Amino acid sequence: MSSDATQSANEFPDAGDGWQSLPLRGAKYEALWTALGLALPAAGLSVPLAILTNIASPLWLAPLAGVLGAVFGARLGWKRHRRTRWKLDEDGFALQRGHLWQTETRVPTSRVQHLDLKRGPLERASKLATLVIHTAGTRMAAVNVSGLDDADAEALRDRLARQLDQDGDAL
Repeated sequence: MSSDATQSANEFPDAGDGWQSLPLRGAKYEALWTALGLALPAAGLSVPLAILTNIASPLWLAPLAGVLGAVFGARLGWKRHRRTRWKLDEDGFALQRGHLWQTETRVPTSRVQHLDLKRGPLERASKLATLVIHTAGTRMAAVNVSGLDDADAEALRDRLARQLDQDGDAL
């Protein structure tokens, strides 16, 4: 086992298959933003529906629809965050998302152009970060991984950059 592989195993402990889960503390932010994203449209759409169908008063249907949208959104955001996993190996970076509709994105190291770390005020307060992997090509020009532990995001960025330098692919 090479020293780089040993260092990787120490940087990113896993369950044995190489896939890493996002930290739990990021799930509350995902739940919050998804809840807001569904609560407002649900409340807004319920008003014309109540007026047109005359089923109920918009004064109580809109808040009810907003609360239901928020509860559904929070649950959806929480689960989506908990079902997102990542892996970094000698071939590059991989990201898995979803349960019913699963996506797996693989970014070979040779396709990586540059790497960014983004941290908003809430992310900084929770020691989270978003890693943006910019790739060659036009279909998926960047892969965003939000909700990463700050230290993991920095280690991923540095390790991917080292792999680029070692492969001679850096510009």
